Amino acid sequence: MTVYFLGGGNMAGAIIAGLHRISPETAVHVVDNNADRRHFLNEQYGAAASDTLPELTADDVLVLAVKPQDMETACAGIRHNGALVLSVAAGLPVATLSRYLGGTQRIVRVMPNTPAQVGEGISGLFAGSGTSEDDRRRAEAIMGSSGQTLWLDTEAQMHAITGISGSGPAYVFYLLDALQQAAQNLGFDPQQARTLSLATFKGAVALAEQSGEDFRVLQDKVTSKGGTTFAALESFRSNRVAENLQQGAAAAATRSEEMAAQFA
Repeated sequence: MTVYFLGGGNMAGAIIAGLHRISPETAVHVVDNNADRRHFLNEQYGAAASDTLPELTADDVLVLAVKPQDMETACAGIRHNGALVLSVAAGLPVATLSRYLGGTQRIVRVMPNTPAQVGEGISGLFAGSGTSEDDRRRAEAIMGSSGQTLWLDTEAQMHAITGISGSGPAYVFYLLDALQQAAQNLGFDPQQARTLSLATFKGAVALAEQSGEDFRVLQDKVTSKGGTTFAALESFRSNRVAENLQQGAAAAATRSEEMAAQFA
């Protein structure tokens, strides 16, 4: 079995890095038009690289990692010969991918996120009707090399997971930036503010993971009525910070639905 990547961008690179780290015996071949990118992936992870996709076999895996708007052109003429197909392209339904690939239903859609670049990603997966249990195990092993996996019951859930974990790292970076700016407003220099912000987020996440307690319980444990944390949380509540965050995630999910309709 060889895992072929059609497209060698950041997400493909993150998955290739994970495979290199967790399963170095897996044969990997990346196809990309950019010679510098091919050279990097070859030198860094030992991936075979070319500018055209060779003919595949039914035992191979093809990871589609090009932009949604470029997918139809990129898939034209592919000789997949029944290989398992994984797509990390947002908004492209199984039916559309199947049409681009000559009718195959052996497709798994994947919604990864950027922390996969450091082995801390989480990917939502949805299996098309033509996949087997072995196909699902293969897909899970490939995506599990760069983080956690979560199987979805319906394809419609791809929109929801896009709004939560797919786009979610940007929400965290947005909050990190806000906390860093708050620290600077209170007199810290930019580097001190960055250190404080990162350490606060990292420590809070680690505590939440280790304790297993509900997030609201953890929040209550560090909040005394009338105290400093209480004052901050009251400000957040009056400004509807939680509601605004939820609306933002919903907007991302809605945009995913719009993209799916565009490519249907």
